[in-house]
Amino acid sequence: MYANELGRESPDEILSAGALLRFYVEAGADECIGDMPVDRTEAPPARPSMAAPAAPATRPAAQNPPQRLPPGSAANAPPPLRQPASPALLSAQAAETAASRAARACDDVAQLRAAVAAFEGCALKATATNTVFARGNPAAPLMLIGEAPGRDEDAQGFPFVGQSGQLLDRMLAAIGRDEQNAYISNVIFWRPPGNRDPSPEEIIACRPFVERHIALVRPRVIGLVGRHAAATLLGTSQGITKLRGKWLVYTRDGLEIPALPMLHPAYLLRQPGLKREAWRDMLSLALKLEELGA
Repeated sequence: MYANELGRESPDEILSAGALLRFYVEAGADECIGDMPVDRTEAPPARPSMAAPAAPATRPAAQNPPQRLPPGSAANAPPPLRQPASPALLSAQAAETAASRAARACDDVAQLRAAVAAFEGCALKATATNTVFARGNPAAPLMLIGEAPGRDEDAQGFPFVGQSGQLLDRMLAAIGRDEQNAYISNVIFWRPPGNRDPSPEEIIACRPFVERHIALVRPRVIGLVGRHAAATLLGTSQGITKLRGKWLVYTRDGLEIPALPMLHPAYLLRQPGLKREAWRDMLSLALKLEELGA
């Protein structure tokens, strides 16, 4: 709506429009697609008939020109361009193979960060603003691995910096941890549109980098924040509410690292009554680190 048209709208209509916009933002629709708005309440235009009368078999082709349909019809559209093969369109198995090859070539965290930023085998990268790799101290004994970036993380390029990240920081501070002695990452490096759950194919494409990340950092303890982190790295299908608080072992690349599944801070913001269980998990993390002399 243009500014010079606002005077024609009633206050109730303006408030309704604002409420609708807020609903779209809360639902995750934070980007505009298309140059012009579409009025979904209007009836769609009539589609031209696709059937053409059959021409007599003996009639010369020059005397029977093909039927010309109105511009813009589906049959009159130009054929789609053939796109060259792209790693982003690889199958899940091919993407995992490419990621494994790139990850194994990395000898330190800096190289791995660059390899993830250059990787084109996950379709999420095409819709994300930034690659979200990690924050904190990679030499820390505690590594926390979450699920996927949200809107704030995508904008800033760091994991857990939005509202749920602020809650996570307060939880860490309660046991004497911060970015100096904790390291934070995710199992997905790009934001899924609308903050939806990552698909199995997207997890498969990123998993080799996550596993190499752990192998390079070699933390003493891992906190798996949320069900996708626990399922990806522990190979379990159990829900996070059943797994949380139970010490398990992450086993890969010759490593055996104590791992504690935990409730995601975003879940705690929706279910504040579960913060008591989250506090118990934080105390359990602190005790395990103390037992290991870390």
